[in-house]
Amino acid sequence: MDAKRVETVSARVDAAVSSTGYPQIVHKRGVRARLMRLFPCSTAKKPSSTNQSNVEDELELSAVRHRPEGLEQLEAQTRFSRKELQILYRGFKNECPSGVVNEDTFKDIYSQFFPQGDASTYAHFLFNAFDTDHNGSVSFEDFVMGLSILLRGTVQEKLNWAFNLYDINKDGYITKEEMLDIMKAIYDMMGKCTYPVLKEETPRQHVEVFFQKMDKNKDGVVTIDEFIDCCQNDENIMRSMHLFENVL
Repeated sequence: MDAKRVETVSARVDAAVSSTGYPQIVHKRGVRARLMRLFPCSTAKKPSSTNQSNVEDELELSAVRHRPEGLEQLEAQTRFSRKELQILYRGFKNECPSGVVNEDTFKDIYSQFFPQGDASTYAHFLFNAFDTDHNGSVSFEDFVMGLSILLRGTVQEKLNWAFNLYDINKDGYITKEEMLDIMKAIYDMMGKCTYPVLKEETPRQHVEVFFQKMDKNKDGVVTIDEFIDCCQNDENIMRSMHLFENVL
């Protein structure tokens, strides 16, 4: 992907952090644009009526290293229409002939959105969130399932996805260390674009506040129920974090 195509100004604005330590709200349009650029295949032009059937045939019969599921199953599992899935897959196959995206490629692409910082660690965490079967690659199914949730999912679905992102070791709990790792990765990624410039201890201070609110029974871990309940009942978190979409 040509770095000149990346909207760095928009990325800096979207990623700005408020004085409360919560990433500021970003419009859905900005989230969609970033995800589409992360997977450039999804911005493919709409196929003409004469080749739509060929796209479907490709989806079913394409001789790539990873063969995706049938359209009917993906349509049932996501909030994308059959036509949208056809367009997405056609572009995905053009950009990713093997049918999958590995972590190194994911990092290279994502780093272009935040040239003023180091996005590698956060991209690693984000990649693992998309890689739902944990096989070291993001397939077309992984991509459209995540995209469907982030763009068209319910609040509950988006919070579940957010919890999975913060649950780094996937044991069903978020520890303070995991939350701190994610927070540090976000600040490293945003680099010097924040105003005022954040102090080194800022991520840890914010994590202390967040974790104290979420860990209601004070057992040292945050369960998914605690996470969702806190987010849904804390207006500041819901408004300021806006489901963490600003860094996606």
